Amino acid sequence: MTVEVKVPDIGDFTNVPVVTVLVSVGDTIAVEDPIVELESDKATMEVPSSAAGVVKEIKVSEGDKVSEGSLILVLEADGAGAAPKDAPKEAPKAEAPAAAPAPAATTAPAPAKTDAGFGKIHASPSVRAYARRVEIDLAQVNGSGRKGRILREDVEKALKAQTVPAAASGGAAQGGMGIPPIPVVDFSKFGPIEEIEMPRIKKISGPALHRSWLNIPHVTHNDEADITELDKYRKEMDTMAKDNGYRVTLLSFVIKASVSALKEHWEFNSSIHPDGDKLIKKEFYNIGFAADTPNGLMVPVIKDADRKGLVEISKELMELSKAAREGNLKSKDMQGATFTISSLGGIGGTSFTPIVNAPEVAILGLTRSKMAPVWNGEEFVPRLMQPLSLSYDHRAVDGALAARFCVTLKTLLGDMRKLMW
Repeated sequence: MTVEVKVPDIGDFTNVPVVTVLVSVGDTIAVEDPIVELESDKATMEVPSSAAGVVKEIKVSEGDKVSEGSLILVLEADGAGAAPKDAPKEAPKAEAPAAAPAPAATTAPAPAKTDAGFGKIHASPSVRAYARRVEIDLAQVNGSGRKGRILREDVEKALKAQTVPAAASGGAAQGGMGIPPIPVVDFSKFGPIEEIEMPRIKKISGPALHRSWLNIPHVTHNDEADITELDKYRKEMDTMAKDNGYRVTLLSFVIKASVSALKEHWEFNSSIHPDGDKLIKKEFYNIGFAADTPNGLMVPVIKDADRKGLVEISKELMELSKAAREGNLKSKDMQGATFTISSLGGIGGTSFTPIVNAPEVAILGLTRSKMAPVWNGEEFVPRLMQPLSLSYDHRAVDGALAARFCVTLKTLLGDMRKLMW
């Protein structure tokens, strides 16, 4: 009996590239054995088999794009009629003729080297982007990864092997969007160096952050909120919460206050329409929060935060943060955010410029609160002040609106009774 194995629910992702096929015709696999590896701009995931048997046919190739329900392979569930273990693999697809080169732009010449596409090159999107930036032809690079996959270090080795780096001369070709590339430097000429592989999360999130920074006109508005009374109440709640196995942090209150501010200033809970002429107003409030993990920064999402109280938000924050640290977050846990909060907490700092997580239009940054003398009209009194750094997309939000949003936010944080409204 034959069984079809298809792509399961992978969240909102569609047309995700297949970067590795992990099985061959004739292999015997069990339920939950990984069969292919997919990689989007946000995550890399292994797709497990939904059935056990012997691989009879493989319906995808590395470089193909798949979505939920796409057929991956066909299994012989009882082993009958399956290809023998030493059966030859399917013949490789004939390579398509190379596309004619595009005419050069009048302002800058087209890069001399590029990769040849998923059908011929075995490399992840982040490696391809890096190779294009440093102008390395992936067709000329030998991959050292599994099944010949090209890794970043393979591209770096090829770059070092060039006698004249592409960016070394004054007339070097420009990078993406007309931005000159950073010159390549061989630091080993100046002293001992060590090349350390970046965590996978940083490799995946880096291009997304770069894309946001290049495409969004960022502006950051800085302010302070008086959280003296709020922090007293938070400590009381936290003391009781410890006995019940969870903690109450300032972030729970900021999430609640942010939802109220988003309702009053809906532009911050919107996205720019693809045609650029409209804003998409969202009637739901999903708050992302940056979680520091051993492998890099991840952004879990508190769904429907407007329908949850402080206790429920605090518990969910703890659960999602733990899952992020242990590498157990699912793709659905990181999707659908309408507004993001990045908290440096007790690490330190007075302000910073968080990068807007497109297609959102704003992100709130928090640094360490501090005691400061505040004039109350008669005298200076010690108050606990919380710095706020609001970065926003200037196409959707102007400076006056950003200032009003922060005034609303700090008013809510300054009077905890208003958080209960």
